Amino acid sequence: MVSSMRDKVLDILSAYMIELVSLLSRFVAQGKGILQPHLLVRELANAIKNDEKMEKLRDSPFTNVLDSVQEAIVLPPFVAIAIRPRPGVCEYVRVNVYELSVDHSSIAEYLRFNEELVDGRCDDRYVLELDFEPFNATFRWPSRSKSNGNGVQFLNRHLSSIMFRNRESFEPLLDFLLTHKYNGHSALARAEEHLSKFPPDTPYSEFEFEEVGVTELNGYQRWCICPWILQAPDPSSLESFIGIIPMVFNVVVVSPHRYFGQANVLGLPDTGGQRKGLPFEYVMHCTIAYHRTDVYILDQVRALENETISRKQKQVLDITPKILIRTTCNQRLERISGTEHTYILRVPFRTENGILRKWISRFDVWPYLETFADDASNEIAAELQGVPDLIIGNYSDGNLVASLLSYKLGITQACRVFKINILKMQKYEDKHHFASQFTADLITMNNADFIITNTAFTLPGLYRVVHGINVFDPKFNIVSPGADMSICFLYFERERRLTVYMVQLKNSYMILSRMKSIGFLSNRSMPIIFSMARLDRVKILTGLVECYAKSSKLRELVNLVVVGGNIDIEKMHSLIKQYNLHGQFRWTAAQMNRASNGELCRCIADAKGAFIQPALYEAFGLTVVEAMTCGLPSFATRNDGPAEINEHGISGFHIDPHQPDKVAALLINFFEQCREDPRYWHKISDGGLKRIYERYTWKIYSERLLTVTGVFGFWKHVSKLERRETRRYLEMFYILNFRKLGSGLNLLPLAVDEQ
Repeated sequence: MVSSMRDKVLDILSAYMIELVSLLSRFVAQGKGILQPHLLVRELANAIKNDEKMEKLRDSPFTNVLDSVQEAIVLPPFVAIAIRPRPGVCEYVRVNVYELSVDHSSIAEYLRFNEELVDGRCDDRYVLELDFEPFNATFRWPSRSKSNGNGVQFLNRHLSSIMFRNRESFEPLLDFLLTHKYNGHSALARAEEHLSKFPPDTPYSEFEFEEVGVTELNGYQRWCICPWILQAPDPSSLESFIGIIPMVFNVVVVSPHRYFGQANVLGLPDTGGQRKGLPFEYVMHCTIAYHRTDVYILDQVRALENETISRKQKQVLDITPKILIRTTCNQRLERISGTEHTYILRVPFRTENGILRKWISRFDVWPYLETFADDASNEIAAELQGVPDLIIGNYSDGNLVASLLSYKLGITQACRVFKINILKMQKYEDKHHFASQFTADLITMNNADFIITNTAFTLPGLYRVVHGINVFDPKFNIVSPGADMSICFLYFERERRLTVYMVQLKNSYMILSRMKSIGFLSNRSMPIIFSMARLDRVKILTGLVECYAKSSKLRELVNLVVVGGNIDIEKMHSLIKQYNLHGQFRWTAAQMNRASNGELCRCIADAKGAFIQPALYEAFGLTVVEAMTCGLPSFATRNDGPAEINEHGISGFHIDPHQPDKVAALLINFFEQCREDPRYWHKISDGGLKRIYERYTWKIYSERLLTVTGVFGFWKHVSKLERRETRRYLEMFYILNFRKLGSGLNLLPLAVDEQ
């Protein structure tokens, strides 16, 4: 299938060779560099518009191929192109503009172009190449693009088909149930001993299961004799079956960097502009806690505690889950508000000279992580009186510590990873040490049992990854977070609305009266386009303002309100002045009150406005989820996470931030339809709510996470898949490569331990 796809791409490009070379020639003439896909698409659009001979390219197979370009490296006379014809599949081609030729390129060859672009040369003689593909060659993995992120479904189908073949296949299931114990006791063993005392023809109704500590409806014995699992196991019933087996009692979630606290948590470094805590804090989360780089970690902790307690009640187990969140501070243990058994456990970074009492950036944590993992292991064991059942890493450093703990304690590991453009980050290596980050991600993704949401890249001068991880590996699973519904609730729930904020917001459309703002709205009866983000190039808030400012038709229909960053950005001021936006545009500095954010979304919904998130890319898009949860129709970037959240035209809209004219046209069309038929606004709003309740709530998240954990535990047990070869390879790579990066021998000076 891969070969046929490769041949198809080559055939199309060869058939349109003259047109392809014509498009690439201008970029080749400019010299070497990275060619982003939107530039290539824009060049094609201009060619079609201005040259009648190019009109034939409109809606052609050639155009479809160019639309799937991910990146191109220009090294005259060559252009190396990475093409993604479908999710999970990437093909590489090399075009010689002078000789009018196009050929297939291997991954290693494409990476050599990257290296030459960065270093100005490429020496292949002693380059370390990493290739994990041979370790997976004997396994049967899914190959369809829609399988990406749905590994559990594949495993359930695979396992249920095995179990249906013969009765001997049920022996691993029985052994799996006997293996799972709590405090050394197996309810299945007790039930089996109790049942052996009855004659074989004893009616089920006469069994007194309470004597062995389980009930008729919820005990292990029900799972073993249920007709739907014994007679005809199917994927959904197998998942339900595994989901009720008590396996996860303690979970550890790791994030060694960033401040963390429950109060006054916004604004300190390494919080993504979202969190602030007590001095000298570094975070590690233990037992049923899940961490994102924002304040919503507390929402996730509460959801996981609720789900865990609920499951233990259904399983009739007398267990009190203990939830720990670990970081450094002078207060060792702190209970999370709104929970019964969830705590923050704080442990500091430590050097050979003692406790580190100086805040350091998340980019400089690497030298401390091995010691941190050792300390974490001891603290976890002390608090839990044993080892956890699951460990979840978060971000590169947390994932690496989770891998070390998983290896040391022999427990199931999950990880969450995010991507950064390696070539773009290369010039920041001396300051930000991205080589350590990507090496940690590579180790973690291959070490983890499953990944909550491939990689072919090069780190010039270090190593070349020709095959990092198989994106069709069932370990990839989508488990999406949600919004805090105590803060983000529907605009028409009048009895829950925050009256104080409503008055302030509707009078001034600003967050709080004391917040710094620029601009005003003359006609407050008009709908409002609203955006909230940090003032960052990736978020392109100034691009949104310019898009709005240039469209006279859009300005006739709606006002614009932007919340984010400070109000001292020169470009924003110049746009206000250049386009005379006074009376139509309100710009407010970032604020720290979550409750008012939710109320602001509802006030925009009262005015029948919309939320827009125009980022160049977004790992997930939690602000989109929050806006939709409040009932706001949303427009969000089509790049990465938000494209999954919204269904275009049904529950929201996708926008291309590289095409502001089309963004403006889409907004105009929406608000014109709403003006003609107010029911259209409610249709999109209701579609968004339906999408949220189907996929993006904390209850769904916690249920899914624990179920995925169970399925992968069962899979490892039944298949005996330990990935021993991969783990040994990773051990060697960690010791020989990563330790050198993280030790600070060449890159990372240890922070001074201030007294």
